[in-house]
Amino acid sequence: MPEIVQRTMVRAPVEEVFDMSLDLDVERVAGKRFGVRAVEGAGRTTGRIELGEKVRWRLRILGFPVTHTSHIVELDRPHRFVDEMSAGAFAQFRHEHSYVPEGPQMTIMTDRMSWRSPYGVLGRVADALFVRRTLRQLLADRNSEIVRRFS
Repeated sequence: MPEIVQRTMVRAPVEEVFDMSLDLDVERVAGKRFGVRAVEGAGRTTGRIELGEKVRWRLRILGFPVTHTSHIVELDRPHRFVDEMSAGAFAQFRHEHSYVPEGPQMTIMTDRMSWRSPYGVLGRVADALFVRRTLRQLLADRNSEIVRRFS
């Protein structure tokens, strides 16, 4: 499965960074480039998501509407949480978020995103042409917004 691993330094205590990462409103602001928004139909659409909850995301990629429903399947505050796709365009999708304090006012946030695209060889071609780049940009935009909120 393809994988993206991204580490981000955030100048804030680990508990605050962890909580900010679960805030759906941060995702909405960070995802403006792709029109990311939580929509009705799976669960919460605003505020902080918790263990066991689902959120249905709607966004536009290459001009096409995409719906992706995430489910928080693991949560160990303030160290780690995992969301997995329960419905959407991928055959499989998992995003592990981990947080390590680097002193009292610094946190290293690590994202490990893995997926399997459908349609065999066509899916692998899509991965190479745009899927990896798009997921990397969505992740970078999200993490930049979290850093910005603590600046």
